[in-house]
Amino acid sequence: MSQLVFVFGTLKEGFPSSATNRGARVAGDFMTVERFPLYLVGKRFSPWLIDAAGEGERVVGQVFEVDEATLVAMDKLERVTESDGYRRVMLEVEALQDGRGAACRVYAYIKPREQFTAEDVRLGPLREYTREHAALYRNREPLAISR
Repeated sequence: MSQLVFVFGTLKEGFPSSATNRGARVAGDFMTVERFPLYLVGKRFSPWLIDAAGEGERVVGQVFEVDEATLVAMDKLERVTESDGYRRVMLEVEALQDGRGAACRVYAYIKPREQFTAEDVRLGPLREYTREHAALYRNREPLAISR
């Protein structure tokens, strides 16, 4: 069964983690119905959408229809089972070109508010994660293997 996922950062089409996103893009751009704070965080300049509805901006992103295997791969990338990972939650988005059109419920990866500290912010709050922001992004360091 397929699911709809709203991506606002590195999982967007043509962005650093897009290889993990093997879904089919729904045409157009989408925007969250609620405002959320979106920041670039830490030495990796990771895009964090904070679980603080009503704060920040209405965030622009893309929606993909993904199968179960892709959803599992996204969960792994976003480290949803780790204490410092993102959480996959449902939120509402609407097509950007429609203005205040009909909203649809989609999955999105957000950070719990308790993981957020203002001193880690590099940039934001943002309305959209752009290619210029993606150029600042650094991949996670691979784990060192002890011999």
